[in-house]
Amino acid sequence: MTAENQLRKHIEEVTELTDEEFVFVLSHFSTEKHNKNDFLIRSGDKVTYCFYVVYGLLKLTYEDGDGKQHIVSFAMENWWESDFSAFFTQTKSQMSLQCMEETHVLSISLNNYNKLAANCPKMEYFFLKKSNAGHIASQRRILSFLTSSAKERYEQLLEQYPILFQRVPKILLASYLGVSRETLSRLSY
Repeated sequence: MTAENQLRKHIEEVTELTDEEFVFVLSHFSTEKHNKNDFLIRSGDKVTYCFYVVYGLLKLTYEDGDGKQHIVSFAMENWWESDFSAFFTQTKSQMSLQCMEETHVLSISLNNYNKLAANCPKMEYFFLKKSNAGHIASQRRILSFLTSSAKERYEQLLEQYPILFQRVPKILLASYLGVSRETLSRLSY
């Protein structure tokens, strides 16, 4: 399936588009292909794009004052990712977004995002639905950290996204779950 067809199918899971509307939508995106380990966003850079993942895998990370890297999220096919705070405020990123595999994305600038939302009510609705789903997922993750044991967080991740366990090194899964590599090894038995 082409990147364009994949994006259309993804959008139409929320709202149907005419061919004319989809041509208009597509004109606001750019196609990018990146190699494993390429950065789409580096901490400290101004964030100019939001990315829709056609294929591949991204990791969004935050590095604390001690130089420890924290995994904020992973993004695979049909997911949207960016440092959204920096994207929407057009400020410097506090996080980095890096390819974990060869990755193909469709990128959209804030200007084009706003144009789409203003000129195509169906896309405004689509972006609202995706934004709400992202907020819900973030709150669930926060609640999981506050109320669940490491084993429960591991089991939730395994149930929701089993494919990550095949595509992501255990050291990074451990960081995402907030546990050590050794703890993750114990949990996986």
